[in-house]
Amino acid sequence: MALSQKTIDIIKSTVPVLEVHGVTITSVFYKNMFNNHPELLNIFNHANQSQGRQQTALANMVYAAAQNIDKLESVLPAVVQVAHKHRGLGVKPEHYPIVGKHLLEAIKEVLGDAATEEIIDAWAEAYGVIAQVFIDIEANMYETAGAQAGGWSDFKELEVVDKVKESDVITSFYFKAKDGQPLPTFEPGQYITVKVNIPGEKYALNRQYSLSCAPGNEYYRISVKREADYQPNGKVSNYLHDYLNVGDTIEASAPAGDFTLNMEETAPVAFISGGVGLTPMMSMLETLVKNDSDRDVTFIHSARNEGVHAFGKEACELAGKLQRGSCYYGYQEPANPEGDHSFTGYITKEFLEDKISKETICYVCGPVPFLKAVVTILGELGVSGENIRYEFFGPAMALETVEAAV
Repeated sequence: MALSQKTIDIIKSTVPVLEVHGVTITSVFYKNMFNNHPELLNIFNHANQSQGRQQTALANMVYAAAQNIDKLESVLPAVVQVAHKHRGLGVKPEHYPIVGKHLLEAIKEVLGDAATEEIIDAWAEAYGVIAQVFIDIEANMYETAGAQAGGWSDFKELEVVDKVKESDVITSFYFKAKDGQPLPTFEPGQYITVKVNIPGEKYALNRQYSLSCAPGNEYYRISVKREADYQPNGKVSNYLHDYLNVGDTIEASAPAGDFTLNMEETAPVAFISGGVGLTPMMSMLETLVKNDSDRDVTFIHSARNEGVHAFGKEACELAGKLQRGSCYYGYQEPANPEGDHSFTGYITKEFLEDKISKETICYVCGPVPFLKAVVTILGELGVSGENIRYEFFGPAMALETVEAAV
């Protein structure tokens, strides 16, 4: 359904207000919605809620939609990214009217008399159009996930078949389907949503973890960092580390996500990661090895120290199997300053300038400060924006605004 020009004009007139009050509106929205529909806490990430990430992400999405209400196709990439997360979490069409009702009520509550009946009616119309875009995209994603060989559309029980400690803080879990069916393929870089019911917790907790292996194996592997310094961030990771063992089961959604390796491209490629951000990179690197790629491949990883460095030997062995592969790693605070690491401290422009060309396609993943620093350096080295592909773990937000939410 096309929006009337009057509705478009009204929505655009609210852009300045959303820029100022957007996060307040979305914060009120989530509080009221969860008060009235606590069952939705079985879907949403509690940690992102408590830290304000989800509120900021939604505010950014609403703001972008208002700015581009006359050309929503321009925000389609962001919509697809969020839709992947929604499909992984089990968001369904029946949830959208609940969201719409509480979003409109939050706008009215925060803006008061400034939210005239005309404005609320315009946003109601616009929300209906935007929600339908999400519903249609997600319906296709559910169908695709369920239709592929071994696939499923919602959640399915997976059994732990191996548990391997990769570093002082990262442990890998290997899964097979409990029903014995083969697992569906996926794109290197995708993640699964893990749902766990932790004793003492009233609602299920969901977390999304990158698959750290290539597609085509008999198993899925996720490599989880123990988040011991934050709550509630650490609830799921600590539970998995401490209590999930071989023979146990979890519920998981089929693989999702659009931070994926484009196997059709032939240009030089670099994987640049910090901390646990190397997990999707391992999937991408192993995939290139499995396909005997002749691309120029550079793998660069930054860790705090040797103790927390996972897959160090494995990554360099994989890179060594490629026709044109190279592997570098460094530590901010090395326990052994004279060790064989490639750099000490943080990744710098000087370190990258002889390893990255303007034509290199760069995949970047890690903590927000790491991402911002590396993306800035790559831009200074002349790498085009379309060749800088990044992912951080959390709600979909623009890199330039994400720091405000963490």
